[in-house]
Amino acid sequence: MSAAGRPLRAGVVGLGAMGRHHARVLGSLEGVELVAAADVGGDPHRAAGGARVVRDVAALLAVGVDLAVVAVPTAMHEEVAVPLAGAGVHVLVEKPLAQDPATAARIADAVAAAGVVGAVGHIERCNPALRELRRRTAAGELGRIHQVATRRQGPFPARIGDVGVVKDLGTHDIDSTAWITGSPFAAVSARTAHRTGRPHEDLAVVVGSLADGTITNHVVNWMSPVKERVTVVTGEAGTFVADTLTADLTLHANGSVPVSWEALAGFRGVSEGDVTRFAFPKPEPLRTELAGFRDAVLAGGDAGGSCTVSMAEGLQVVAVADAVLRSAAGGVTVDLP
Repeated sequence: MSAAGRPLRAGVVGLGAMGRHHARVLGSLEGVELVAAADVGGDPHRAAGGARVVRDVAALLAVGVDLAVVAVPTAMHEEVAVPLAGAGVHVLVEKPLAQDPATAARIADAVAAAGVVGAVGHIERCNPALRELRRRTAAGELGRIHQVATRRQGPFPARIGDVGVVKDLGTHDIDSTAWITGSPFAAVSARTAHRTGRPHEDLAVVVGSLADGTITNHVVNWMSPVKERVTVVTGEAGTFVADTLTADLTLHANGSVPVSWEALAGFRGVSEGDVTRFAFPKPEPLRTELAGFRDAVLAGGDAGGSCTVSMAEGLQVVAVADAVLRSAAGGVTVDLP
């Protein structure tokens, strides 16, 4: 409930692939009332429920909302998020925050100047498998982390036309890698390819290093019939494998039993130990994300707690993604501040 004792009045701008799910969850979230949704195309999926459907941001503001989710295409984030913030509306902007660092900075600055709560919808942070992985690595269960490797690939999504695979899919792994390790990217070296004839890249391979010395590598593409969402974290004590499609987390521990076969021991290096798949609660990531945003609005503070991504973090992700594309274009390693 708001300070006035009433539910927070919520709106959604964009009722497409993600926006319709935001509307569904907001319509059932405790302490929140979905009062309006804006989309020039109306509500073909009937996601708004009993909420009023309008055509644009001005009409949404006329209805009156306390918070809003911006789920329009990336290139339109600034023109939607800035007037919402300027009107005193707390905003959660779908990832990535913007298509380039300059635009992302303008959105973040507008949110800060308005004094409203801003967040970015990097929903993988709210995936139960990654949350459990981060909890366990933060508790020291792997010891020092050596490497983070991710694979995020699948068929081409026809709905994406304004950015390439790095800023659409790759930003998930850029954000989650820095979040899991607690260390920002220090440098990236990347290669990209254009295979479908679109103006943006549809395949990328990135090698990175974090400020704490962790090595990373990331494979992202829209060219595979096999859909993968895998994060592999290797440390002193073993390896965690998180599958965010199934929300499963498995530990492959280093072995404590010596290998007596000398040739085999030399081949394997680190000995194989027990394999454990963990059991833990698995709530819907989008509900976790929106509940965290609601709580940040009620607390009147920055939405950087729980798994909700702050504007500053969202801006950092865009800067790294931009560095990836500059690296690929120039065939060089790009250092990040």
